[in-house]
Amino acid sequence: MDLFERLERPTPHFFRRLRNIGLGLTAIGGAIMAGPILLPPLLVQIAGYLVVAGTVTTVVSQTVINDGTDDDNPPPEGQIVPESNPLLNTNR
Repeated sequence: MDLFERLERPTPHFFRRLRNIGLGLTAIGGAIMAGPILLPPLLVQIAGYLVVAGTVTTVVSQTVINDGTDDDNPPPEGQIVPESNPLLNTNR
């Protein structure tokens, strides 16, 4: 299984939530760093850490796949049913 096949597989509910938290951290850190006003260096440094932590969390959470043993959302009849990932949809 290559990376793109892995990214197209369904992601468990917990990791989807964790991915969204990572996206939020990245957005907050980016907004602080890109602010038009002069901020204390410590705050800018913390924002940089938020961007890195959010990015890593998002990437790792997106690559986790549901292998059919998830109790929250079991696939029908014991089969793995791939769902389309809206982040990878190129037909927009």
